[in-house]
Amino acid sequence: MKTSTINFKTDAVTKTKAQNIASKLGIPLSSLLNAYLHELVATGKVTFIAAEPMTKKMEAAIAQAERDIANGYTSGPFNTAEEAIEHLNSL
Repeated sequence: MKTSTINFKTDAVTKTKAQNIASKLGIPLSSLLNAYLHELVATGKVTFIAAEPMTKKMEAAIAQAERDIANGYTSGPFNTAEEAIEHLNSL
């Protein structure tokens, strides 16, 4: 495959942050940008997704759920949807 170079401008802070994220993912920034271009060509779509940062409230909810599971405080399995609905209505 013959390669081509694309140059574009961005501010230094954005570049550094993007490089850091790519590094944490173990992927060179150029590979991430190339994958994005391939997706754009394949789908004709532009997708922006920002991961929601973990909050203290979310961490507490996850910790509580893990404690409940460890202590056997779970529901189901249910054989039918009706059994599940009946259980939910009993709570």
